[in-house]
Amino acid sequence: MTGRRDEYEEALRRAANHALGWLESVGERRIAPSMDVDEIAKTVGGPLPDRGTHAADVVDLLAAGAEPGLMAMGSGRFFGWVIGGTLPAGLAADWLVSAWDQNSGMRYATPAAAALEEVAGEWLLDLLGLPLGSDVGFVTGATMANFTGLAAGRYSVLANRGWDVHRDGLNGGPRVHVLVGRERHDTVDLALRMLGLGTPTAVDVDDQGRIRADALAAALDAVPSADPVIVVLQAGNLHSGAFDPFADAIAAARRHDAWVHVDGAFGLWAAAVPRLQNLTEGLAGADSWATDAHKTLNTPYDCGIAIVADRTAMRSAFSVHAHYLTAADESTPGDPYEKVPELSRRARGIPVWAVLRSLGREGVGRAGRRSRAAGEPAGRRLRRDLRRRGP
Repeated sequence: MTGRRDEYEEALRRAANHALGWLESVGERRIAPSMDVDEIAKTVGGPLPDRGTHAADVVDLLAAGAEPGLMAMGSGRFFGWVIGGTLPAGLAADWLVSAWDQNSGMRYATPAAAALEEVAGEWLLDLLGLPLGSDVGFVTGATMANFTGLAAGRYSVLANRGWDVHRDGLNGGPRVHVLVGRERHDTVDLALRMLGLGTPTAVDVDDQGRIRADALAAALDAVPSADPVIVVLQAGNLHSGAFDPFADAIAAARRHDAWVHVDGAFGLWAAAVPRLQNLTEGLAGADSWATDAHKTLNTPYDCGIAIVADRTAMRSAFSVHAHYLTAADESTPGDPYEKVPELSRRARGIPVWAVLRSLGREGVGRAGRRSRAAGEPAGRRLRRDLRRRGP
């Protein structure tokens, strides 16, 4: 402990009071912030004081200064993005994660964090019906989850063509063709740019934004047979909620030895809801999957999930060797740092473990059903409005 117990105790007590006050108000308060960035900056800014401020007073200043600039994203009346309020177990676990302050990179150094994340990963694979033994990494959000899956895919398809991207880079290597639906999420393109794979080839979709399996097959046929290919599919179109035809699309990809990645930022959770599992039929046949825990699962922010079936591909993409890193061997679930683009990070998977343990299998299913039930009336109203407006 870097300070006296009473200093921590008073600061944490005030933080808890402010947090509870916020949670009590969020259901009824105005959704939009009442101050803009510049106004908030005037309140919390100014010259850095020469002398420090007591920790508990800093907490009070923070809460009072930030409150007018907070958006009520956890309210049931918020419809701006796919965002939910944090569940009690997830929020409390996240506080403990901050208090424990574990750098969750290695199994031997932080065994508690590694064990909790490994259990959470096993539970997720079971819930989502994905291949047991897949590697599960906890990243910042769906953007980095897509990056992680696509990085593993980039390594794999190039290695299958005899090119070591880690040793030789991309220059001079085979061109990696990436095929995506025309209505994919822009974060897929962002991840591809970060990986040096450029702008993907857009494949035609239907009127709900689903990739057309016949158009994908034709696009794959147009790729030179010796060139490596990655196909990106979507579980939950951002606008319509539609799911790509996984079985047919993955079958077409397999005929061309393509890596298949699924962007399931919010839609992947349908696989955990018995009534919705028909939407994800064939999805488990892909190679990698990305989703957000802070959406349907309602963990705190900064918690995406990257899942890769081929452990070798994932660990080859992200493992680092240094004399001070005691690495796991191939027989283990792998060190946490081998599954994400970071060495130092907080234990993001612990709130996932806490929420899953709190909800149980039935609770996760209920959350998915509630999300669908809440969206259906809005969808019906939108369809009525569109019909009234005409073409």
